[in-house]
Amino acid sequence: MPDTATPDSTGTDAAAPYEPTGRTVPSRAGQRASYDRELVHSILDEAYLCHLGFVRDGAPVVLPTLFGRVGERLYVHGSTGSRPLRDTRAADPGMAVCLTVTHVDGLVLARSAFHHSMNYRSVVVHGIARTVTDPEGRRVALDAIVDQVVPGRSADSRPADTKELAATAVIRLDLEELSAKVRTGGPNDDPADLSLPYWAGVVPLARGYAAPVPSDDLDPTVPVPDYLTAL
Repeated sequence: MPDTATPDSTGTDAAAPYEPTGRTVPSRAGQRASYDRELVHSILDEAYLCHLGFVRDGAPVVLPTLFGRVGERLYVHGSTGSRPLRDTRAADPGMAVCLTVTHVDGLVLARSAFHHSMNYRSVVVHGIARTVTDPEGRRVALDAIVDQVVPGRSADSRPADTKELAATAVIRLDLEELSAKVRTGGPNDDPADLSLPYWAGVVPLARGYAAPVPSDDLDPTVPVPDYLTAL
């Protein structure tokens, strides 16, 4: 089914939480689940890598890929010859997918092996992926994907030309059926284990960036842009 909708034309109340469904209510640790729209957006916006799950020939497939968010829509791109993007284009109304984003914030080391865990923030989105065919919508989506990786980069690079756009497929997934899940804090050791002589606590993890390395063929007069320095 062709998608002629403009980016983020969902008309969603930006303040309302997402509605839980049978697929978005966790079967365990339900207290960690959230449907808060602002929290979901913050988790998505801090990431640029997602995992896209779908069924191919009766078997599950999960692919790592870049994504971008525009309002209440996520966009994923790839080659027009890519199997999942071809399948999305051929399906009516689209292809059922599950998209996930995860941040690992810390390794939680307990006194018992059973209670080892992670501190994390994640979002799981269920829905129907649809091919974006509107030219302007495709350009907006591709810019969003570039800026999701490095904010400000799309305005500081050559846009895709007609030939490149023809070779690139874009799919969208509306943020409708989803949940966030967050774990924070230390280990949850059993009271009987608290006196054991094993170290317990959290090893924090943080994403970091090293200094940008210029391309060998870069004109030395071209400075490092401010948006890279800001990283």
